[in-house]
Amino acid sequence: MEITRRRLLSALSAAGLMAVVPVGPVSAAAGAEGRARLVANTVAVFAGTAESNARPETAAKLAAVERTARAGLKAMDDAREGELFAGLVLGTDEANLNTAYRRLYEIALATRTPGLPADLYGSTAVQNRVLDGLARLHERYYGDQSKGYYGNWFHWEIGISQHISKTLVLLADAVSAHRPDLLPAYVASMDAYLRNGTGGDVDLDSRFHTGANLADITTNRILQGALLGERGEARIRKALTDQLTVFATIDPYHLNHQVTDGHYADGSFIQHSSVAYTGSYGKGLLTRVVQTLKILDGTGFAHGEELVPTVYGWVRNGFAPLMFEGWMMEIVKGRAVSRPDSGYTDVAVVVEAVVDLSSLAAGATATALKSYVKHVRATSRAPLDPARFVSPVSVVRYADILDDPAVPPADLNPAARSVAFNAMDRTVHRRPGYAFALARSSDRISKYEYMSGENLMPWFQGDGAHYLYLSGQDQSRAYGIDYYTTVSPYGLAGVTAPVEQRRTVPELYGKPYYDNPGHPLAFTSSSESQNKYVYFPRGTNRYSGGAVLGEYGAAGMVQSSDVAYHDRALLPDDFVVYRAATATKSWFMFDDEIVVLAADVGGAAGRAVTTTVDARTAAADDRISLTGALRDGRPWTGPGTADLHWLRYANTTEGTAVGYVFLDTPKVRVTLDQVTRSRRVVRTANPDTQVTRSVLGVTVDGAAGARPARLAYALVPNAGEAELRAHRHGPIGILANSGRLQAVTHTGLGLTAANAFTRGRHGAGDLLLHGPASVLVQRGGRRGGAVRVAVSDPTMDRDTVTVLLRGRPLRRIAGDPQVRVDRAPGGTRIEVDTHHAYGRSFTVTLRE
Repeated sequence: MEITRRRLLSALSAAGLMAVVPVGPVSAAAGAEGRARLVANTVAVFAGTAESNARPETAAKLAAVERTARAGLKAMDDAREGELFAGLVLGTDEANLNTAYRRLYEIALATRTPGLPADLYGSTAVQNRVLDGLARLHERYYGDQSKGYYGNWFHWEIGISQHISKTLVLLADAVSAHRPDLLPAYVASMDAYLRNGTGGDVDLDSRFHTGANLADITTNRILQGALLGERGEARIRKALTDQLTVFATIDPYHLNHQVTDGHYADGSFIQHSSVAYTGSYGKGLLTRVVQTLKILDGTGFAHGEELVPTVYGWVRNGFAPLMFEGWMMEIVKGRAVSRPDSGYTDVAVVVEAVVDLSSLAAGATATALKSYVKHVRATSRAPLDPARFVSPVSVVRYADILDDPAVPPADLNPAARSVAFNAMDRTVHRRPGYAFALARSSDRISKYEYMSGENLMPWFQGDGAHYLYLSGQDQSRAYGIDYYTTVSPYGLAGVTAPVEQRRTVPELYGKPYYDNPGHPLAFTSSSESQNKYVYFPRGTNRYSGGAVLGEYGAAGMVQSSDVAYHDRALLPDDFVVYRAATATKSWFMFDDEIVVLAADVGGAAGRAVTTTVDARTAAADDRISLTGALRDGRPWTGPGTADLHWLRYANTTEGTAVGYVFLDTPKVRVTLDQVTRSRRVVRTANPDTQVTRSVLGVTVDGAAGARPARLAYALVPNAGEAELRAHRHGPIGILANSGRLQAVTHTGLGLTAANAFTRGRHGAGDLLLHGPASVLVQRGGRRGGAVRVAVSDPTMDRDTVTVLLRGRPLRRIAGDPQVRVDRAPGGTRIEVDTHHAYGRSFTVTLRE
């Protein structure tokens, strides 16, 4: 198959990439050499080499490979009649079939791993046993496609194929000698199971063949092509061409194949059409493409070095802001937040990819990646275990980076940075000492993700839920699965929720999904209706976004019910929908404070409502203190309900503290409870492990039937009591707090920040805004007499946004070309071209 340069340039133009697959035919000898190199590279990736495995750093990894293989062999020895592995029932559970194939791969891996004992490494008997197992599975449970493809599509199209393809590569010589019929039989079957594709191949128009899923499928097909001889070259080249589409930056205004899954210009990553997913599917995609670059190295099938800058950009702008002291933030993990693996484990996966990417990069890029690896190692509170890396070669590279004195530890991002991932409705604000992460939602981005009994109580995770990570703390004690296990789903930090009792999907319908294939919306386990209304429903609001000015940020959101409530008249009578509370919220992010304004806060339909200022967890035996002051100045200690001016939560065991300044807030209810629950309450597959946490709740209650309320408060990370007392006299001032406009000033920074939510003219201090917008203005201060302005359109609908700065006329001295500056009566008029900007911030610097 000949791939034209024009076709590749078209596919990759959004990322500005060159064609990376050579055009035209190659000689038979060169093709055979390339395929052989591809197979050898793959074996080295997963099994290591004699050189890598002789290094002492790989000993723990090799021991793990050996233990796993011997356990698999023993399970084969102990199998009863009809079983391949003891206790693993096959024929009705596709997850068990996937497990059987995985175990065969793990045994095969041990036979190709240099450094293992001779009864495993190179053992023809063990290899033949694996191949006989493959033959048995194909004959009884896989080869008849009329009986297969039950349960989860992922196992049939991706998971099982991954294990089969890698096993066949590892045992390529043994296959030829012992079971030559296996390769064509399995390739034909894997093609037949690619049912969401076209003609047994990838379909780029399929919603199942996007992002990380597409990378997995195409990598499988590359390996298959390498084994098929000369007739496999077309498969390799087609798979590479398909995989290259994941490198293209998504342009939401000019979608290729209508795919919204992938990386966006602002660093966002989306999977499942609308789920913010950097920390789960995103890291899977990163791992797969880096592995693909490694297995293609020197084969002649692709010039992988041309893709390295794109992947480096993902790491620097997409992953690094979301990783704090070795912990992956919860806001980008979808349903994976309910799994026992911690954020530290997630980051270890990314670190391995970065280690390998550094070996493919050159010059300053390679140095920056290696420095970042050292930075993560130096700042993480949990030791990174390289024995959990996939590749022994990666273990050695990691050790070499740590031992290299010429590589200094350095973050890929500045210590002070505010990032608006507006394409996925997420905000991250970082400072030395803390990181603040915010999850928003809209009619573009899902409010949460639930699926397959995972993340059972997700209802409010996209309704302004925040996570405040404090430096030096073991984040697994503050967040992770035990946060969701012990904190009420109605009381997540930052959330406004109605006072009601919701039920999980399994409780509602008796199974992990809603089943109604006879309805016009055709609800089945993986239908589009299931996705839209059950698994990852979007909100119904347009306004969700914000502006960034240097290291400062603003974000806003109008809270909404999800699409299921909006479409309730279209849904079956037994389909349960829930109505959200109402709130219009802003977050203004400075150096020492995150200021939160909320207006129109109510339960809708006369319901009571709670707004959780913060929720924090700690180990059950940590020493916690609650101190504060009433609005009249008298000291206060909690828990309890009071008219508070400020509150300080201190965990003296961890050496951490958070302060809360209540700028304009009704009475606050402060609770500190010991909560014990099973991890199974958030995921049906979790072990029934009881966990106990000390849980802080800082809550403002709204009574049923009360008028919509407004709140204004500040989160002050790492605050001392003196600092909190000082807020009685500034530096924060509230300029407006309504459903139309929310705005604050910070006198110490010379900053004014505003979110306008509705049409019309909105005045705040020296700002006049026309229509919905997010704006930050910084005057003077440490930047002399300059005035800096940032503007964005959080609705993503406007062609232009206009702002008037009242006062003496200013002239433009620098800025984005989309910003026009003119004199106007009473001040300076700034007009910003926001057409197709997708929430991007535009900045300009002015001077008298």
